[in-house]
Amino acid sequence: MSRSAVMLMSAAAERLGLSAEDPETSPARDLDEARRLITALAGLVTASVEYLGPHAGPLRDGLQSLQRAFREYSAVPDAPGKGPGEKYTGPVY
Repeated sequence: MSRSAVMLMSAAAERLGLSAEDPETSPARDLDEARRLITALAGLVTASVEYLGPHAGPLRDGLQSLQRAFREYSAVPDAPGKGPGEKYTGPVY
C-alpha cells in the first residue's frame, strides 16, 4: 500500500508541475489529471490508514502538501472541502 501511495503521490506532483524548475510552465502540468490522482491518493490513504503503521503520518503530510499545491495553482480555487480528495480528508486550507 505504501508503494502504491508513493507512486500516486509522485504522479500527482509531476502533474502539478512540481518536477520542473517553474511549475507554471511545466509541459507535464495537467491540473485535471492531478485532481484525479490526488483524490485516488486520498482514498487509498484514508482507507488503509490502520495498515500503514509508521508510514501513515508522512503519507498524510505529503497528501496535504499536494492538496495545498493544487489549491495554490488553480486559477479558480475550489471551496473548502470541495478540493481534490477533501471528501475523504476534510477541508485543507
